[in-house]
Amino acid sequence: MKRKTYLTALAILSATAIGSAYAAKAMENDALAIEAAKIGLTQAITVAEQHVGGKAARAELEKHKGQWLFDIEVVNGQKVMDVKVDSASGKVIAATEDKADHGDDHDEAD
Repeated sequence: MKRKTYLTALAILSATAIGSAYAAKAMENDALAIEAAKIGLTQAITVAEQHVGGKAARAELEKHKGQWLFDIEVVNGQKVMDVKVDSASGKVIAATEDKADHGDDHDEAD
């Protein structure tokens, strides 16, 4: 009985360690991807802000369908726009209104 418990615990610990190592490697690769980008984060933000006429609230580099894109959230008045900028060319790939950010963050009881 103790052996079965020991083996179960060992299996769980191994799975946890492997999962953590894989997640750390994935994050490391995301951060290193900026080295391959032809434009920097600052330039991508400028392109996105000029494209939709607003101010950037958040930006990140992410892989989408095998392509590294800067995903930039730009606020323009009451609209929140999600702008995708190609990290290789610096061109805007897509600009769509981010409907998810239109919900009230305030409690209705306020």
